[in-house]
Amino acid sequence: MAALLEVADVTVRFGGLTAVDAVSLQVGAGEVCALIGPNGAGKTTLFNAVSGNVAVTDGRVTFRGEAIHRLTPHEIAAKGVRRTFQNGGLFGQLTALENVLVGLHTRVDSRLLGLLAGRKAARQAEQAATRQARELLDIFEIGHVADTPAADLSGGQQRMVEIVRALATEPPLLLLDEPAVGLAPHMRAQLGAVIRRLAAERGIGILLIEHAIELVMSVSDRVVVLNYGKKVADAPPDVVRADRNVLEAYLGHA
Repeated sequence: MAALLEVADVTVRFGGLTAVDAVSLQVGAGEVCALIGPNGAGKTTLFNAVSGNVAVTDGRVTFRGEAIHRLTPHEIAAKGVRRTFQNGGLFGQLTALENVLVGLHTRVDSRLLGLLAGRKAARQAEQAATRQARELLDIFEIGHVADTPAADLSGGQQRMVEIVRALATEPPLLLLDEPAVGLAPHMRAQLGAVIRRLAAERGIGILLIEHAIELVMSVSDRVVVLNYGKKVADAPPDVVRADRNVLEAYLGHA
């Protein structure tokens, strides 16, 4: 499988603290790779390095063969790398549908002037974007909250809307940071099914940080384990599950 994302010997330092220490990993199109480890292991810092939110001290990050580790978050997102955040980021006063439409802005902004001028083509583009947003909400079985303000949604529903918004532009690579936080068990199972569907049917490469270990084991093709900023395992879920040292250090208390 050709690498869609390649992280090569990436190190991130904050002053005298090495948060990520020469970590390498790859994610292919249609592959789900989970990044796990105890709190403080460097998972989110590595995510931030890939998405351009922190500077890479050493090493290289490439997407589709192009170096992206010196680009801004906006430039990286424009190339097709989209992510969610642990603390969300929805606009509370906007409806779920409107939040997803914000994610589609790169497709409709170029027509915004025409829309304001009342052009038929621009109105049709807006209508098409709205249909697509509703279809995405339906995929996650939250279409019934499309017209509900995000601030009035449950925590789990907000997480789902955030993921839908990240998917709105059909990115080749999706970074999911703790997507199962706040989800009830049935929604967690639903999320797992959607993740697998996105990878298998749409060929989206997915890198996720997740503490819900059963979800990790059920959806991932590979699991990368970090500890103190270093990679200590990179293998299929069944191999990681059978590794006693990994189980005791990272999974036994999950």
